Amino acid sequence: MIRRAADDTGQRRSRRWSAFVACAAGLLTAAAGVAATASAPAAAAASCSNGYVALTYDDGPNPSNTNNLLNALRQAGVRATLFNIGQNAASNPSLVAAERAAGMWIGNHSYTHPHMLNLSQSQMSSELSRTQSAIQNGGGGTPQLFRPPYGETNGTLQSAASALGLRTITWDVDSQDWNGASTAQIVQAAGRLTNGQSILMHDQYATTIAAIPQIVSGLNSRGLCAGMISPSTGRAVAPDGTSNPPPTDPTTPPPGGGSCTATLSAGQQFGDRFNLNVAVSGTSSWTVTLALNGGQSVQNSWNASVSGTTGTVTARPNGAGNNFGVTIMANGNWTWPAASCRAG
Repeated sequence: MIRRAADDTGQRRSRRWSAFVACAAGLLTAAAGVAATASAPAAAAASCSNGYVALTYDDGPNPSNTNNLLNALRQAGVRATLFNIGQNAASNPSLVAAERAAGMWIGNHSYTHPHMLNLSQSQMSSELSRTQSAIQNGGGGTPQLFRPPYGETNGTLQSAASALGLRTITWDVDSQDWNGASTAQIVQAAGRLTNGQSILMHDQYATTIAAIPQIVSGLNSRGLCAGMISPSTGRAVAPDGTSNPPPTDPTTPPPGGGSCTATLSAGQQFGDRFNLNVAVSGTSSWTVTLALNGGQSVQNSWNASVSGTTGTVTARPNGAGNNFGVTIMANGNWTWPAASCRAG
């Protein structure tokens, strides 16, 4: 009996000690969890230290591919802006709802994807308003952004868009996925993105979807994150709508001072005209001069105030950032114009 009592006492002590150890271990684990949780926002903030860019996909929703796109974006942990064609949205309202449920931002890409500049003002307005309704009816909310088909826009179209509360958006980098670019080439194009810029991609290509993990990995390695396009500035910002500009290098000339550089890159090309993207670096107060070649003329422009249509054309900031574009009628001359930049 005495031995049994002693054994019982020892067992109770052992159980109490085990419980104490388990409790202590639990507290340590919880503390570690709290520490990890507390450090997560700092790690996330550090990964976006160089700012935000916008991943954009046009021409959806498509029954054959939109769900694949959404799955790839979810798996990569990023959100994107999807510029929907109105008739596609009207035919596939469940996919519009799926886009919204996946956390994507949905924009207007016209109803039938026409060359908008060939339409009357009332036809332009119809294309836009019908698309707004189709997206709203599908549960996609009310778009605040409009991307004109083929990047073609002018003052009349922008006025029609503004009347519906839409900001006109083009792009800074063209992935060329519509032109048969491989996955590697799409990833390479995304490697040119810098803070505030957006890249043009499309909903319907398997090569584009396959590029998503590599694009995100490349952005992360450069301190960039995928964000939203601000309806007020047309530039990429944090997903919550706040900007996160990189720290200013004291050797960088302040806005309005120093020198500047205008870099040309190819946009879409058609049978009689081509788009040129112009990226200005060095200052936010600039004048870019384009010396058109013989026979060429500027048909339209975006994201800058452009003066002149033939010969020497000048462009100045209009509040849309340091990247703009022009559509040039070739008239048989496909040579790019010479570009120069002057600060101030």
